[in-house]
Amino acid sequence: MASKDENENQDAPRLSEKASLEGRESFVELRDSESASHTRSRMRDDALKAKLENPLARLTHEQLLADAAEFARTHDLGEYTETIQKGALLAQDPTAFETLPMLDEEDRRVLRREFTHKWDHPKTLYYLVIMCSVAAAVQGMDESVINGANLFFPAQFGIQPTPGSGASRETWLIGLVNGAPSLCCAILGCWLTEPLNRWLGRRGTIFVAGVFSFATCIWQGVTNSWQHLLVARFFLGFGLGPKTTTVPIYSAECAPPLIRGALVMMFQTWTAFGIMFGYVVNFAFRNVPDPAGIRGLNWRLMLGSAGIPALIIVAQVYFCPESPRWYMMKGRYIKAFESLRLLRHTDVQAARDLYYIHVLLEEERRFSKNTQNKFLELFTVPRNRRATLASSILMFMQQFCGINAIAYYSSNIFVQSGFSQTAALLASFGFGAVNFVFAGPAIWTIDTFGRRNLLLVSFPLMAVMLLMTGFAFWIPESSPAHVGIIALGIYLFTAAYSPGEGPVPLTYAAEAFPLYVRDLGMSLATSVTYFFTFIIALTVPALLGAWTPQGVFAWFAAWNIFGFLAALLFVPETKALSLEELDQVFSVPTRTHAMYQLKAAGHNLRKYVLQQKLGELPPLYEHEGAIGEKTYVSGGAQAA
Repeated sequence: MASKDENENQDAPRLSEKASLEGRESFVELRDSESASHTRSRMRDDALKAKLENPLARLTHEQLLADAAEFARTHDLGEYTETIQKGALLAQDPTAFETLPMLDEEDRRVLRREFTHKWDHPKTLYYLVIMCSVAAAVQGMDESVINGANLFFPAQFGIQPTPGSGASRETWLIGLVNGAPSLCCAILGCWLTEPLNRWLGRRGTIFVAGVFSFATCIWQGVTNSWQHLLVARFFLGFGLGPKTTTVPIYSAECAPPLIRGALVMMFQTWTAFGIMFGYVVNFAFRNVPDPAGIRGLNWRLMLGSAGIPALIIVAQVYFCPESPRWYMMKGRYIKAFESLRLLRHTDVQAARDLYYIHVLLEEERRFSKNTQNKFLELFTVPRNRRATLASSILMFMQQFCGINAIAYYSSNIFVQSGFSQTAALLASFGFGAVNFVFAGPAIWTIDTFGRRNLLLVSFPLMAVMLLMTGFAFWIPESSPAHVGIIALGIYLFTAAYSPGEGPVPLTYAAEAFPLYVRDLGMSLATSVTYFFTFIIALTVPALLGAWTPQGVFAWFAAWNIFGFLAALLFVPETKALSLEELDQVFSVPTRTHAMYQLKAAGHNLRKYVLQQKLGELPPLYEHEGAIGEKTYVSGGAQAA
């Protein structure tokens, strides 16, 4: 991948004027080493990047006001012409609101408040967040209710593994039943996202997904064989896939950049809540007796209960506004403006965001108007390829960090370590509670500390905790420390996962792709995570039988070391930038980004660990020093 990026070789990162001479020389050498045959390609990429920077920056105020008036006239927004003009001036330079004569003092007060009170937004936006959170809870419950059901349905359906049988046929069948929804999501469900969103919009897709989730959860509860349960769980993927893909996109497209990460990551936070609540349901139904004519009512109620929050989504979703970006893709600008007015405090803010999104979409359309195959452009266009690479790494690692081995099989793992069934369900609830509680810090840090830094802290901690858990299985079972340290290791691993690799992948994938391929990019990213969720669900029972828990936990610990290195080299930071301005971040070639991060890692080791007196490295991006201090980058509008 890196060599391909080098050949495409878009522009090298722009260095600030204050960059050190050493830093400048290193990048000059990199550029000078390029083959002359690649110069033409680089010039085309430079031109594309220039287009994707704020196109309004080169216009005079007179030209801008005239263009805004024409935009209002041609899109049936004539009654808002003056408001659109104010918004256009703000879109050109959002930090200049104090000096723009068209704005009154009330406009300035509201715009100041965007900086000083970043969580102050209309109730409609937070209602939308609640709906998305309930959608996430459905996801979590579907993962955890099968965890408790695993203790009961295999024996009823004749696929209970014999203790000490290793990787038997029964262990593979249990894994297949558990992983069936993920398999459906990976090969079908996630790929329905693009046509469903195109035809029905974000809300319509979420509605259809909610209906499927409810129906298939009830279906699972009335199955009469493992084959029947396998089919029902496979069809559950038609509800999970489009919902998982669409909800983060919907959140990202409606939220302002300063809190976009926090709002999008609510999906993972409330997925964690759903996992925790699913364990509560498992514990509550564990001893439900079978009435006449029904066998296994306890696990049937567990699986069916996940359909209840899906009904809440179905009832709630159409009270939320549609994504303004989706309306604009359809040319329905009046509806887009109405949606933004519900999601922002004032018409001026809505007009600013509407106009800036419009301008950038027009630039993007000119770039992509000859597109023949958008899916191929996820790999052939360098900017898209880098987003695909980074998102796929994070989605892959969300599974191979080991979390779903615990989410699906914690009850089995606890039983194998010496817990009773009741104690195992309680311990699994503890896992879910830790997962939910420790997702909270990411809400406050994902847009300040950053997506990338959360990952770089999370991966090493997860590796250490998994090794601790695996080694604890060698403690004699007669010792009270045996089960105590196993449970503690799992809880500490979960605490490290929840603010990092838990919320970041979906947030990252939802914002990394440009709008014209965003649905396909998100479909690809979520299909990757669901495919490897299926692999985890399918193989972990067999691995526990063949390798013992010690080997399984060591295996996932090793993958976390890989995840740390991959995130360091191939995952750029995306915090505090508008969705469209991320084009500039992903314009940096993969090889250049990786080389810079290796150099920065060595520099930071010497400076902060060895306490050597070193100067600052030149920033990789021109805006890098301003992230967290400035709301806007390269003239981009906040909510674009």
